[in-house]
Amino acid sequence: MPKFLMKRWHGYHMIALVVIALLFIGILTWYQWQIGVIGFFLLGVVLIYGIQARISFEKDLEEYISTLSYRVSKAGEEAVTKLPIGMILYNEEKVVQWGNPYVTSYIASDVIGKHLNDISEELILMIESDEKNQTLQIGELFFYVSHELDERLIYFQDITEIKEATERFEEAQTVVSLIFLDNYDEVTQGMEDQLRSRLMSQVTLALNNWANEHEIFLRRTASDRFIAVMNMKSLKDLEKNRFDILDKIREITGKEKVPITLSLGVGTGEDSLRELGILAQSSLDLALGRGGDQVAIKKKNGKVTFYGGKSNALEKRTRVRARVISHALRDFVLESEKVFIMGHKNPDMDAIGAAIGVQKIADVNEKEASIIIDHTDINHDVQKLMEEVENHDNLWSKFITPNEALEEVTPGTLLIVVDTHKPSLVIEPKLLEEVERIIVLDHHRRGEEFIKDPVLVYMEPYASSTAELVTELLEYQPKKLKMDRLESTALLAGIIVDTKSFAVRTGARTFDAASFLRSNGADTTLVQTLLKEDLEHYVKRAKLIESAYFYHKGIAISIANDDEVYSQIIIAQAADTLLNMKGTVASFVLSKRKDGVVSISARSLGEVNVQLIMERLNGGGHLTNAATQLEDVDLDEAKGKLQEAIDYYLEGGK
Repeated sequence: MPKFLMKRWHGYHMIALVVIALLFIGILTWYQWQIGVIGFFLLGVVLIYGIQARISFEKDLEEYISTLSYRVSKAGEEAVTKLPIGMILYNEEKVVQWGNPYVTSYIASDVIGKHLNDISEELILMIESDEKNQTLQIGELFFYVSHELDERLIYFQDITEIKEATERFEEAQTVVSLIFLDNYDEVTQGMEDQLRSRLMSQVTLALNNWANEHEIFLRRTASDRFIAVMNMKSLKDLEKNRFDILDKIREITGKEKVPITLSLGVGTGEDSLRELGILAQSSLDLALGRGGDQVAIKKKNGKVTFYGGKSNALEKRTRVRARVISHALRDFVLESEKVFIMGHKNPDMDAIGAAIGVQKIADVNEKEASIIIDHTDINHDVQKLMEEVENHDNLWSKFITPNEALEEVTPGTLLIVVDTHKPSLVIEPKLLEEVERIIVLDHHRRGEEFIKDPVLVYMEPYASSTAELVTELLEYQPKKLKMDRLESTALLAGIIVDTKSFAVRTGARTFDAASFLRSNGADTTLVQTLLKEDLEHYVKRAKLIESAYFYHKGIAISIANDDEVYSQIIIAQAADTLLNMKGTVASFVLSKRKDGVVSISARSLGEVNVQLIMERLNGGGHLTNAATQLEDVDLDEAKGKLQEAIDYYLEGGK
């Protein structure tokens, strides 16, 4: 019951008692007036005493309420002035009208009359964006700032100690790294013991000095492997200098004329040492898959950061591995009900040639295999090859569309992906979900995006092309191989295109593969016919090159006009041609494609790692050959993004 009702009820109760007493005394007076007089007297005394008591009670209550109100008001004032929370009132012009003593002590002594922008520029941004809560740094202190828009009131809570404790905790997090000496076994094989000992002594000394400088626990686990345990603070220091240990090791081994480089796989973001070790091994595999001489840092969320990769990949694959992969591929083919072969979207000569080569592997093992191709998305560069294939009844019957492949998928289907390892780039991504067993054959440097759970992976960034890899796999098939002229020529054309007629990324194994294909009927005259260019494309490429300019010394950029559309092959050819110009060490060509996407092709002679530049724009490739596609941007925006990526690379990622 509310208090005012209770008070009223008590008043009525007292009146009722007085009325009853009067009636009772009145009845007594009727019979005994003497007793009635005494009763009236006593009742009067009681009434007078009750009235005085009530007056006294109300007076005391009023004094108590007055005192309590004063104390509450006083407590509020004390809270505003003494609590460790800053308070600021500002007007419509964002000028401070009032601030409590905490603000004047810790934020600004003469805060009243100042514009909020003078206290912190971020305060204005916070107010304009209607943010209610935000963490801001003012001077050397960090504050959790709350904003009451209607009252134009800002609260500041000092969280400097909390932030410092959080940073100390994060810096103390454990990081595990696995270190691998690239090419150690291959390079030191046959080396004199004295030279090998001196070389390893220099490398080990450099690593130990590096570990001591950055407070890293380093232990050697094998002749070419180390394990390093550090904290997050040490890792951040290493990232600041972009892992200069890579350059030091390259310099040391370079003086001895021995091409040994360093690769590091780093695992972070996990509390479990076991999980950190797994992340570190996965990172090392990624670094080695990209050619070595670099660092891969993998976090719990799967995000990967790369450093290094300045040198070109040195060939270190062995024929033993090629033979093992060839036999394993044969076993998978024999165990499968159906075999599908798929390359990347807008397939080039290497993708088509490699697919034809893999189809031949299935054919020699008496298994039917189908090559998936989208006839509406074929690279202009392979049109002549496809025309030749159409005239070849047996080979043309092996080509099917993506929809046909989806309809024919069975639980025992084997899918072989060639010339790419990225799910987003394959001709039909749905097949990756429908097929349980997938094999990846690719020569590109491994990127962060990768096909999930393949049963066999043969990725060699040291190879010139996927056609070269497939040719070696054909060599080691146990059954006698008899190739058709068009099949061997398609593989040779793939090698010639990717090596620019054996001018770039060409090793001894490349010539061996070409020799094998030539001995199996490859026609070099037919290759030249397949690679002939029509006059229209030549003129379009020349027009694209005409707009080139040097952004930095040796770095040429060419941008197409907004109203012009070029195919991917012309963009790539323009970048190749531009690289041949005097004084050019790297070239970048930008143009819109028919699908509205802005495509960038990048080429270099090895001095500039265009792969790292393209990866910053979500692309990829090789050190000397890379590309990317940018959606929802115009050419000017793409140009700005490219120039930022080039500046970032040239400035060392600072």
